[in-house]
Amino acid sequence: MNILAKLSAINSSYRQFANQVSLLEPIALLIARFYVGWIFFASGLTKLRDWDSTLFLFEEEYQVPLLPYELAAYLGTAAELILPVLLVIGLASRLSALGLFFVNIVAVISFSDIGAAAYMEHVLWGALLVQVVIFSGGFFTVDRFVIGKITQQKL
Repeated sequence: MNILAKLSAINSSYRQFANQVSLLEPIALLIARFYVGWIFFASGLTKLRDWDSTLFLFEEEYQVPLLPYELAAYLGTAAELILPVLLVIGLASRLSALGLFFVNIVAVISFSDIGAAAYMEHVLWGALLVQVVIFSGGFFTVDRFVIGKITQQKL
């Protein structure tokens, strides 16, 4: 067997393997959406449970640029409660992931005493959110269902 035939056989095997691994993409996107969605939603619930502490933290600890601390607290909490729900169900997946990506960035910028481990968690969440922004929410989304219904009606 000459070198070109060997390379062709390796390429064919690799393509088969890659096609099988690609079948996991919708599940990976679903897991990413659920994981990051839960993190942010739980954070929003924590803020709601003790609103006085939340306002204190936004006034004293978090230094959100350009916004009064009360407005930042309301907007941040609302974003952490609404956007994760949209992300998990897959409604406006890309926009909700992008919104949470910016919430994530503001959280890192606003909290000056963030530890290395916490910083790395934010990096992970940001990477997972960017994945959803780029690839969409995947197969298991309301977006896909709605788009399917719209395209069927146009036919």
